[in-house]
Amino acid sequence: MAEVLMVKCPTCGDEVAWIADNQYRPFCSERCKMIDLGAWANEDFKVVASEEDLFTDQLN
Repeated sequence: MAEVLMVKCPTCGDEVAWIADNQYRPFCSERCKMIDLGAWANEDFKVVASEEDLFTDQLN
């Protein structure tokens, strides 16, 4: 039998199995998933990009 990959939940740090049955992966629970989503929505996390990476002319 294959060994199950265990990862840490990005929100709380608990160990969680990386399996298809875990609908919240990489999170351990819906709560941790929603906390992470809220942090992105609140702009606590940001993806850094340079001016050269922005293609505003392609947005229209």
